[in-house]
Amino acid sequence: KEVLRSPWEESGPTVPPWRAGGTWLGELRCCASLSHTHTYHHHNGIGWAPSQVPSGAWKGDRGRFCCLSHKKENNNITCNDLKDGEKRCIPNPICEFEDAFRHYPDIMVNIRKVGFQNPTPIQSQAWPIILQGFDLIGIAQTGTGKTLAYLMPGFIHLDLQPREKRGGPGMLVLTPTRELALQVEAECSKYSYKGIKSICIYGGGDRKGQINVVTKGVDIVIATPGRLNDLQMNNFINLRSITYLVLDEADRMLDMGFEPQIMKILLDIRPDRQTVMTSATWPDGVRRLAKSYLKDPMIVYVGTLDLAAVNTVEQKIVVIPEEEKRAFTRYFIDAMKSGDKIIIFVGKKLTADDLSSDFGLQGIPVQSLHGNREQCDREQALEDFKKGRVRILIATDLASRGLDVQDITHVFNYDFPRNIEEYVHRVGRTGRAGRTGVAITLVTKKDWRIASELIDILERGNQVVPEELISMAERYKQFRLKKDMERDLGRPHGRSRKGF
Repeated sequence: KEVLRSPWEESGPTVPPWRAGGTWLGELRCCASLSHTHTYHHHNGIGWAPSQVPSGAWKGDRGRFCCLSHKKENNNITCNDLKDGEKRCIPNPICEFEDAFRHYPDIMVNIRKVGFQNPTPIQSQAWPIILQGFDLIGIAQTGTGKTLAYLMPGFIHLDLQPREKRGGPGMLVLTPTRELALQVEAECSKYSYKGIKSICIYGGGDRKGQINVVTKGVDIVIATPGRLNDLQMNNFINLRSITYLVLDEADRMLDMGFEPQIMKILLDIRPDRQTVMTSATWPDGVRRLAKSYLKDPMIVYVGTLDLAAVNTVEQKIVVIPEEEKRAFTRYFIDAMKSGDKIIIFVGKKLTADDLSSDFGLQGIPVQSLHGNREQCDREQALEDFKKGRVRILIATDLASRGLDVQDITHVFNYDFPRNIEEYVHRVGRTGRAGRTGVAITLVTKKDWRIASELIDILERGNQVVPEELISMAERYKQFRLKKDMERDLGRPHGRSRKGF
C-alpha cells in the first residue's frame, strides 16, 4: 500500500510564538482553579477569577456588569480542557472588547464602527483561548457570533506572519455550503484589517477567476471542500503555508459527506497549525473528527451539549394528513402580516420548484433556494429575500445552516427533515439577534419514527406537545416492540404493515 506521508519534513513558515505557550494576553490571567465550569466575576476590568471577589469589587460600572449570576445570564457558558492527563488552566473569559483587543486599535475601530456593545457568550470565552494559541471546539447555535469568534484572532495571527514570509495563504476556513462561504467572506470584508486579502472558493463560481486570484496571493482562503480539493489536486493552491485552520459548521460538512475531501485537504496542511472547529451540535462524527485533527483542544459550549432548539422560538406542531399540507400552507400564507418574513423548508428540490411555481401562478411572490439552481439564481434568491423584495423563501436544508437573515419571523416546515438535528437547525433560522420567532412544523403519519425525539426537543424548550404527537410516538414504540419480538422469535418478517 502507498503510505501517505506528510510534506512537513522540510521546514515551513515560522509558527507564531503564542503556539508554544502564548504571550498575547498577559492581562487575561488563567484561573487559579483547574475546575472546568466556573461562576465568573469581574474585577478592575482585566481578568476574571472564580469565587474570590476582593473587597469593593462591586463598586463601579464595570464591576457591576459581572456579578454572581453572570454565568447564567450568558447562556451558561461551559469550558472544558480535553487534553489527556494533567489539565491546563482555562483562560479567563473577557467582559468587554477592550479586554481582548486593547492592543489592536484597528480591530477596535472596526468593532465600534459596526456598533457592537459587548461580546456574545461564545466570543467572551473563545477569544482568550484562541489568543493563547490553543486549539478550540466551539459548540453553539447558529447566529451566536461564532464567525467573529474565529475571524478576529485570525486577523491578528496573520498580521504576525507577513505574507512574504509565509509564501502563501495563512488562514483557511472550510464551510459546508457556498452561501455560508460567501457570508464568511462578507464578514472578512466588513472587518478589513491591515490590507489582509481574502478569497472565496466554491463550486459554481468562476473557477478560472478563482485560480487567478489565488496565484496572485491572498491571506485568507474561504472555501467549500469540493472546489478547494479540486484546486489542491491540480496544484493551483499551496496549503503548506496554512497555520490557522477553521472547520466551520463541522457537523453539516460531515452530514453532506465531505469527510474524504477534508482528509485530503488536511494532509497538505502543516501539523503544528492552530485549529478551530465550530459546530451547532456535538454528534459522534464531530467528536471523531475533533479527536483526529485537533491537538489537545479546549471545548466551549453555550447552554448544553444536549440537542435543543433556541429558547427564543415558539414551536408549534401540526399533525396533518399529507394531502392537506398544501391547503394548510396556503391558509398560513394568506394569514401573513405585512411585516412577516418566512422560510418554508421542504424535503426535495422538486417540491421546492413545485410550490414556487404554484404560488407564483396564484400571484404570490416567492423565491426558491436549492442545489439544482444556478449559482447566480441562488445568489439572486438570497438577495431578494434579504432585501425584502420577497417575503417568502422556499428552500431545502441548504438554507438551514449559516443563513444570516436576522428579520425572519417564521420558519414553516412543510416537510419534516431527515433527522432531528436538522429540525433544530431549521428552527434556528428565526429568533436571532435578540428577536423572537415562531416555527410551525407539519407532521404526517410517515414521520412517526421521529415523534419521540421531537417530543424530547419540545419538552426541553417548555413547548406545548400535542396529544396526537404523543399518540404517534406510542404507536411507533409498540410497532418497534412487535418487530423486535418477531425478530427474536425467528419468525419470517414478511411484508410489514405500518401500524399508524
